[in-house]
Amino acid sequence: MQTPNKQTFLQQLLSLPTVLDGHLSPDGRWVAFRWYRIHENVDVFLVPTDGSMPPMALSHTPEYTEMVSWTADSRAVILAEDHDGDEHTRLFRVDLNLDAQGKPHPSAPQPLTEDSPPYFIRGGNLSPDGGTLYYGANYDFLSSRIIEPTWIYRHDLRTHERVPIAKPSKPAYTHPMLNLAGTHLIFASKEHHPAGMQIHLVDVRGRKDSEILNFGEKVKVFARWLPDSEHILFLSEATRPELAGVQQHISLGVYHWPSGILNWLLDDPQRSIENAWVSPHGAIIVDELKEATHHPSIIEPPPGGWQALQAHGLRERRFHSPRGNLLPLGRAADGAWIALYYASNAPTELVRLGTPPSADENQAIQMQSLTRVWEHTALSPASLAAAESFHWHSEDGLRIQGWLYRAHPNPRRAVIYIHGGPSAHSEDKINAEIQYFVSQGFNVLDVNYRGSTGFGLKFRESIKEDGWGGREQVDIAAGAQALIQAGLAEPGRVGVTGTSYGGYSSWYLITHYPPEVIAAAAPICGMTDLVIDYETTRPDLRPYSEEMIGGSPAQVPQRYYERSPIHFVQNIRGKLLIVQGGKDPNVTPENMRQVVKRLDEAQIPYEQLVFEDEGHGIYRLKNQEVLYMRLAEFFEAALK
Repeated sequence: MQTPNKQTFLQQLLSLPTVLDGHLSPDGRWVAFRWYRIHENVDVFLVPTDGSMPPMALSHTPEYTEMVSWTADSRAVILAEDHDGDEHTRLFRVDLNLDAQGKPHPSAPQPLTEDSPPYFIRGGNLSPDGGTLYYGANYDFLSSRIIEPTWIYRHDLRTHERVPIAKPSKPAYTHPMLNLAGTHLIFASKEHHPAGMQIHLVDVRGRKDSEILNFGEKVKVFARWLPDSEHILFLSEATRPELAGVQQHISLGVYHWPSGILNWLLDDPQRSIENAWVSPHGAIIVDELKEATHHPSIIEPPPGGWQALQAHGLRERRFHSPRGNLLPLGRAADGAWIALYYASNAPTELVRLGTPPSADENQAIQMQSLTRVWEHTALSPASLAAAESFHWHSEDGLRIQGWLYRAHPNPRRAVIYIHGGPSAHSEDKINAEIQYFVSQGFNVLDVNYRGSTGFGLKFRESIKEDGWGGREQVDIAAGAQALIQAGLAEPGRVGVTGTSYGGYSSWYLITHYPPEVIAAAAPICGMTDLVIDYETTRPDLRPYSEEMIGGSPAQVPQRYYERSPIHFVQNIRGKLLIVQGGKDPNVTPENMRQVVKRLDEAQIPYEQLVFEDEGHGIYRLKNQEVLYMRLAEFFEAALK
């Protein structure tokens, strides 16, 4: 790795643009996407799929802006924006305003909902005529009170009348989705069990709310509309209720709601399918992961549409990507494929593929960048540390994988980076924090502990055998010991950090392991008292805690106590830096306030860094610069 002057390297990293996602328009002519580090926070941009123009901004504010949805005519987008990461979002409409040559002249964002609502909005779709907005909200507008569940609303933008068209009784993290025809919505619910998720269908008038996809009360189902507005793509953790907890793979199917006909497309125990989505032209993109690396494939609709599936069979083709990860978004209006491409030394870009998917693994994929990231930076691939797949065995023999980043020369000290979730995974992808640590002379191990995605359903679900604070923490500690055995660190010279569940794990490790294994911890927005976290977090996240820990605090109080690091702070012998976002609605600052009180009572020394203008995670570039420098200084002193 050729590292620039260390005084400028962090600024270069924090100005390296990164595409966070991409949303193809229904007509396949445009991609709307979130772009990070172009402006001072995350904003939404637009780029044509033919590559004829550079990206243009659809938003530019100091706040974190989300892309929510396209309108059915591809002429406008719906955006969401909160304040200081508090997640109380407001929805906006931005019109493209195409001129006679088809060039967009985006309007200023037009507000559709009120600013700083007391509730959380989920989703946001406009009716085809643009007069009605559909979304979820944990609010009863009739009685003006906050509620636990997320109700599905029809919001008349002319009269401002808001009518609930579906009223789930229990909280669930759900984003209702309107079909292109504008007649029906689908949404997820957790009416039966916190560990499960079923799919409901409701018409836009709210006359009938039907549960259409249920394969067991503890089985999760995820669904998306196909462009014909009648077929629904879905993924399920089981094909029958009696297979709940037994089936160890995810199955993929298509459901036709008018007839009730269901077809399983892929039901193969040998395949590690984790996600799937739909191209505007109707093809299904299957996201299969092996060892935390994407291996996508395409299922084209049969001639005559999905109702002709039995007659024509399945047509699946694989993409063969270069090193790193390639995620196809769909086919553009001219037939070219649009995708996201990234690696640990290649920032995430939107690309146009010059070759179609092929069965020939030796065929090189030609990629044209639509976002032209390298034009915005003085960095080069040689400036960035490459990820190396690194393996070790946990205490019970389970094989664990992580991404190793080596500093040169070998400093014999390391930082373990722990991803959040825990239902997520780290991958071969640029992480500015990790790259900065390496430049400052730390080996870094980015751990995919049990419970992570990217390794199959069985591995993901294994975290529930113990619940949070179980063997997944042993996996991470074993990673520290593997670094020592490999000569990449010495005893007493390994630190840990991470955000959200990574922050919780950092707390857990520093309170349960001696400094010879974990010498320092910098938890960021991490849970300290799981009861406090349960009581103060967003209501749609409480079912996740119940699923992962095995019940609510009232049902399993001893487990909540045993797995809460706050009760073990007296064991801390290593160095501690606490980082928190002051507006965090997910892991609220009450977690920090309570643990600081306990640390003071036990006379345990610590450092503290609070960003009052941040929520769940530190995103503003000015704050990241402060944070990353402070983290490097902290570990420099702690791991001498």
